Amino acid sequence: MRSVSETATGDTVALGLPQAPGAEFYPALDLANSAIALPGGQFLDALGTPSGANQWLVDHDLAPADAGMQEICAARLRSLREQVRALLAAQVGGHPAPATALAGVNDALTRVPTAAPLGWDPVRGMHRTAPHPIDQIVDQALGILAADAADLLTGPDAERLTACPSTPCNRYLLRSGRRHWCSVRCGDRARAARAYARRTQATTD
Repeated sequence: MRSVSETATGDTVALGLPQAPGAEFYPALDLANSAIALPGGQFLDALGTPSGANQWLVDHDLAPADAGMQEICAARLRSLREQVRALLAAQVGGHPAPATALAGVNDALTRVPTAAPLGWDPVRGMHRTAPHPIDQIVDQALGILAADAADLLTGPDAERLTACPSTPCNRYLLRSGRRHWCSVRCGDRARAARAYARRTQATTD
């Protein structure tokens, strides 16, 4: 599968892939959908580069434009995405929540410090230790996204959570009425596939 890294969520919209229903209310749902399987074996990853991850956080008001995201920070965001996706998949499939995914989300929830810890070294003696500014930004963003995922999975909208059934789409959405595709394009593709299957069946009968 060929990977295509995007530098902004706006590029996703430009490709005809607007936010999936519900993602406008839950940033964690949009995070889960930031890695998209496309027809033709392509894969769109809005967090595939540090600059892309930085822009995604900026677009969701979770970081300043000049945060200076590094690959290690982008990797942490991608890791949380996979943990959230695992929990969404468990919810949709009616399966037990994976322990590693729960631990990852809980780690993000509790990592944001309420106060700078006390430290000591031979040069400075007692001192308050503050995280690196970029780490602080990322910790805060991950904590917000983890809390949002927890709210989605434990709130009334959890019953509306579903996976887009249009192959090869891998996005999640909140059902609204009879709509259960993440986009018009996925709905059209699913209808075309059904029509093709009916024609093929009629030909073989």
